[in-house]
Amino acid sequence: MQTVATIFSGNLRKNAKKVSNFTNWTRTIISTAGDIKRGPLPNYVAEEPDGPQIKTNIPGPRSLALKKELSYIQNSDAVVFFTDYDRSQGNYIADADGNLLLDLYMQIASLPLGYNHPRLHQALRDEHNAALFVNRPALAAYPPQQWIARVKSALMTLAPPGLNCVQTMSCGSCSVEYCQKSMFMLHQRRERGGLPPTDEEMQSCLINEPPGCPDLCILSFTNGLHGRTMGALSMTHAKWFHKLDSPQPKWPIAQFPKIRYPLHEFERENNAEVEKSLAEVEELIEKFNKLGRQVVGICIEPIQGEGGDNMATPYFYRALQRISKKYNISFMLDEIQTGCGGTGKMWAHEHFNLDEPPDLVSFSKKMLTGGFYFREHHMPQEPGRIFNTWVGDPSKVIMLEEVAKVIYEQDLLKQVEETGKYLISSLEEAQERFPNMLSRARGLGTFAAIDFKDAESRDYFIHKARNKGINTGGSGEKSLRFRPALILQKKHVNIFLDTLYSVVSDMK
Repeated sequence: MQTVATIFSGNLRKNAKKVSNFTNWTRTIISTAGDIKRGPLPNYVAEEPDGPQIKTNIPGPRSLALKKELSYIQNSDAVVFFTDYDRSQGNYIADADGNLLLDLYMQIASLPLGYNHPRLHQALRDEHNAALFVNRPALAAYPPQQWIARVKSALMTLAPPGLNCVQTMSCGSCSVEYCQKSMFMLHQRRERGGLPPTDEEMQSCLINEPPGCPDLCILSFTNGLHGRTMGALSMTHAKWFHKLDSPQPKWPIAQFPKIRYPLHEFERENNAEVEKSLAEVEELIEKFNKLGRQVVGICIEPIQGEGGDNMATPYFYRALQRISKKYNISFMLDEIQTGCGGTGKMWAHEHFNLDEPPDLVSFSKKMLTGGFYFREHHMPQEPGRIFNTWVGDPSKVIMLEEVAKVIYEQDLLKQVEETGKYLISSLEEAQERFPNMLSRARGLGTFAAIDFKDAESRDYFIHKARNKGINTGGSGEKSLRFRPALILQKKHVNIFLDTLYSVVSDMK
């Protein structure tokens, strides 16, 4: 039986012969489409290889050829290599050239159970799920009848303590932007004393004018990353290419504490750095409020996952929440990278012993779906305020439901905690052996990082390690970051350590 894709690509090839001026690159793409393997889904098992298998340089010739083809359609400069997802398994990623790498990066922190977990394939094959995979519903208007049960089974099972409301979204950036919108809406509802908006507000907002479009702000921190779309960019301060050429509002940006390591040697200095940042937060809130540009919320990552794996003390986060209470503003934690178990707890902010639940917690990546948890007072009062066509995808929530079951059945949070301790202690040993090259080993669970002496050394290591079968990623200016799946074990850490010692020993 022919698939739709087979018929479509076949028709393209047949019709292309009739067009005399059909471009060379289009012919190349069509021929590539004809090479795509089709057939029944593989019968995956929960086994993985014993170690990396390297056959070519990475990226290899097949990946380079595909990257060149893609460049005719879109900018492909960010592509590392093309992946063979059929052959990827567990903690290992396979590329288009037959190489197999231990993946400590996991699709930029996005796969909770590694590649091709059998439970997820089982959910995909379950005929009871088929209609929700085939018919992607407009959830905000036409949710499926089993939607509430799915949300409770998946999202509410994993919810941060004390947060009983959740809204699904499609990605991390839109999750953050709707959190922003929720903060603005709550503030204005309080300003109106709970009354509905006036006619003037409803009309003026349509032309981007006050009072319907008030001049409100959200405070964020240096080196933070909260997304790459326009609203989320207003709080993103990690790298220039995220923001260049995009108009942005002038909102308050406080200095994230610059923590020194090892922690026990710099306790006094770190405490002073934290207090300095907290004082600046209050000064900025006061300053903007006096200018009539009301600060309505604070947004921060528990660990700055893109801006350098920067961490602060639990006290810092407790104090930030108290500042938000003092000024009656929202306290938002962006857990898009840190959520779903990577730190050894389901949510990184659980390490902080906050006085009460945060107002909003955004999520995506390992949660497979985007969205945010929120406290009841952030519930919209009018229909359509938090709305788009899909607001998520039931198929991703079905997958997350299985992820939640596996996490609890296999006690994966405990495994992450134990593997993480081993990883970080091993990184500390490595920096003692190579003090001129490595420093600042840090992390929670397997959400970890270590610094190289400079960006060039870090990037050189990533390249050499990849060609030895280890896939990793960078963070900030010179950090190497670890974003493995929850199923990472000590044996995998040892494979990485062999490569770390081998490569760094040859570096100057």
